[in-house]
Amino acid sequence: MKMHGLGNDFVVIDRRAGGPPVTAALARALGDRHRGVGFDQLAVIEAAKDADAALTFFNADGSPSSACGNATRCVARFLMEETGQQALVLRTERGLLQAEDAGGGLTRVNMGAPLLAWDEIPLAEAMDTLHLPVEGDPVATGMGNPHCTFFVPDVEAVALEVLGPQFEHHPFYPQRTNVEFVQVLGSDAIRLRIWERGTGVTLASGSCSCAAAVAAARRGLTGRRVTVHVDGGQLQIDWRDDGVWMTGATAHVFDGHLTPAFLEALP
Repeated sequence: MKMHGLGNDFVVIDRRAGGPPVTAALARALGDRHRGVGFDQLAVIEAAKDADAALTFFNADGSPSSACGNATRCVARFLMEETGQQALVLRTERGLLQAEDAGGGLTRVNMGAPLLAWDEIPLAEAMDTLHLPVEGDPVATGMGNPHCTFFVPDVEAVALEVLGPQFEHHPFYPQRTNVEFVQVLGSDAIRLRIWERGTGVTLASGSCSCAAAVAAARRGLTGRRVTVHVDGGQLQIDWRDDGVWMTGATAHVFDGHLTPAFLEALP
C-alpha cells in the first residue's frame, strides 16, 4: 500500500498472513523514487499476540527506524477501517502504542513518553539535553529515535539541505539523528522544517513534530499542547502525563503488487 500523512509518505507491506521477510535491500529498492515506488519510510505490518498488530520501520536508505509516528497513524486508520474498531493497540520498538479515531477523519496515536536522559536518546556522552554544547544551542530528545531541535527566528531562511546532513551525522549522536528547525509562532503553535535521518527533507514527520513540541515546552517557549505547522499541513501535539499524543489526517493512496522481476533483481 502507498499511504501518507501530510505528505510524509510510506510504503506499507502487510505480512500478517506471512510471506517473505522484508530486507534492507528490498527497502532501498522500494525507496528509490525513480526505479521503485518511493517513500520517506517503509512500514511492515506483522501479526502480534499482545496487540492488534506489530509494526517495524525502515528509512529510505534501508536502515532501521524504531519509530515513525505518521506511518503508525496511517496503519492505525487502515486497521480501524478494516475491523470497525474505534481504538486499537500497536506494538513497535517503542512498546505498545495506543491509537484511536479522533473524529472528523483524523487519527490519534500516543507515541509514548519522551526520552530526556542523554543515555536514553542516546548521546555519545553525558551532557545537558536541554542545551547541547553545539553551535545553535539545540535540544536533544528521544522519541524511540533520536532528535536534535534548533530554535530559529525564521525557519524559511534555514539552509535545510546543508545543515540537515551536517547535524544528522554529528559525533554526539552515535545512531545519527533527525534534525528539526523550529520557529515559535505563539504559546500554542510552532512552525517546523524537517531533515529525517536516513531520508532527507520531508514534508512532515510525526516523531519530529513530537520531539519539537517537547523541546519547545521544556524550554518554556510554549505550553504542552501545540499545533505544529509543517510543510505538508498541521499536526496537533499534546504532551500528557501518559505520553505524547499526536493527531492528524492520513491518506491511503493505492494498493499494488511487486512483480517477480523486480524481486528477483534485488541484490
